[in-house]
Amino acid sequence: MNVREWALITFTILAQMSVGSFIVLGIVHYFVGKKAGEQQADELSDRALLAIGPVLALGMAASLLHLGNPLNAYKAVTNLGTSWLSREIFFGVLFAVAGAAFAVMQWKKIATFQVRNVIAMVAAGIGIALVYSMSMVYMMPTRPGWNLITTPVSFFATTLLLGVLAMGAAFVANYWYVQSKNPGCASEQCVLLRDSLRWIAISSIVLLGFQFVVLPLSIALMAASGATESAAMFVGEYGALFALRLVLVFLGAGVLGIFVYREAQSAGHERMMSVLAYGAFAFVLVGEIVGRFLFYATATHFGLQ
Repeated sequence: MNVREWALITFTILAQMSVGSFIVLGIVHYFVGKKAGEQQADELSDRALLAIGPVLALGMAASLLHLGNPLNAYKAVTNLGTSWLSREIFFGVLFAVAGAAFAVMQWKKIATFQVRNVIAMVAAGIGIALVYSMSMVYMMPTRPGWNLITTPVSFFATTLLLGVLAMGAAFVANYWYVQSKNPGCASEQCVLLRDSLRWIAISSIVLLGFQFVVLPLSIALMAASGATESAAMFVGEYGALFALRLVLVFLGAGVLGIFVYREAQSAGHERMMSVLAYGAFAFVLVGEIVGRFLFYATATHFGLQ
């Protein structure tokens, strides 16, 4: 696999994680605001918002390495009417702009809580369009292993799973920051952290179950659609990597997810809960990188490229 394909792995994983994180953060912020008030919701989520922009920027920068001449990148958005690649780049830039606008409004407390939520929903909608456009780039008849309904479905599954666990890790990091600066303030944040992590753990387990349906379905559809060579690679040439991907995601989203939920049930377990949340995110991130590597490595084609 060459540098350009690794650039695509980096771009797609980081961009999808950014979109998923933004959506999850918005949902958590909304419900925490309803439960504990705007100030506590901002205390929980404002610093977590800081991480999303740099992650997306890194992914966009990596995507430039896929181009033969990065200086001509602007030309890629000239075919919005006919090219999914152009739409992918367009929505990527638009999501970055909308997300940055929301971040500035949120940090500076510009406009009301309700208005900022509307801006966040618009940015999230653009992010969803980005992931959809990203998946449609690979829906091509000459790549039967990609030209399946499971391609967009798996992209969105990765988006949500990485977003859920990335925000779990971000909330933990934020809690320890607040605890170090203002221990008295951290007591209420501790309750909100445990509540958030319980729902994050439940969501990760549900998404894990969904992925474990999509993955074998994808391989079955490859075989049925004529991409038998691609399907065979998952149990042959890349069988060990495929097994590693399953184990990593199962351990992170499933096993550690259960332990995160259990530790979040009562106070006093914050340190262990934090280690588990970080571990769950790390396992799943590596697992999804392996999965995206397999997505590109097992692609076969027929006809003209």
